[in-house]
Amino acid sequence: MNRIRRLATASALALSIACVVQPAPAQFLVFDPSNYAQNVITAANTLKQIANQITSLQNEAQMLINQARNLASLPYSSLQQIQQSIQKTQQLLSQAQRIAYDVQQIDRAFSTTYAPASASQSSQALVANAQARWQNSVAGLQDAMRVQAGIVGNLDNNRTQMSTLVSASQSATGALQAMQAGNQIVALQAGQLADLTAAVAAQGRAQSLETAQRVAAQGQAREQIRRFLTPGQGYQATDIRMFH
Repeated sequence: MNRIRRLATASALALSIACVVQPAPAQFLVFDPSNYAQNVITAANTLKQIANQITSLQNEAQMLINQARNLASLPYSSLQQIQQSIQKTQQLLSQAQRIAYDVQQIDRAFSTTYAPASASQSSQALVANAQARWQNSVAGLQDAMRVQAGIVGNLDNNRTQMSTLVSASQSATGALQAMQAGNQIVALQAGQLADLTAAVAAQGRAQSLETAQRVAAQGQAREQIRRFLTPGQGYQATDIRMFH
């Protein structure tokens, strides 16, 4: 009996131990294809958004660069040279001799020196007026030639400035530089037009003085002929001294 009781106790103990050390059931990883595909699509969309943001930043950076180029000033300026050329021509005009570009002075000259010869004027006055008119004509021609020489002297400088400005316009990096180069070219052309105007004015002055001299000389000649042919006041022989 004791033996049977011991065997039963041992069997029960072995069964309890077997129940305690029995291994747990195995765990398996489950793969969900639809969930995986959704995750891939989400990641791709995220990468696409990041790429779009990078592209947008690049475009904005390029836009800022272009704006900086458009706002960049032209590094070359011909304004000083153009002003110097114009001032040079103005100085030549202001140095006009005798009858210059002054309305009041012209009116006084044509009321005296260039006035029609009258019977009340003495022969000495007629000769003095004729000499003054001749001197005015010579001065006008000289002034015109001086202005023309100054303008010709500006041609080489204008050519250099034009070449530089055209090169600057062609190599402009932005709209502002191109516009500034174009404005300077227009200013240079305005300076050339001012030179042309000065040349025309100086030449016209010389021609006007020459024409006025001829007209006044014709009037004086008629007065002198009238005096020569007037009875009792004609030519009278006088002693003259030659060769001192």
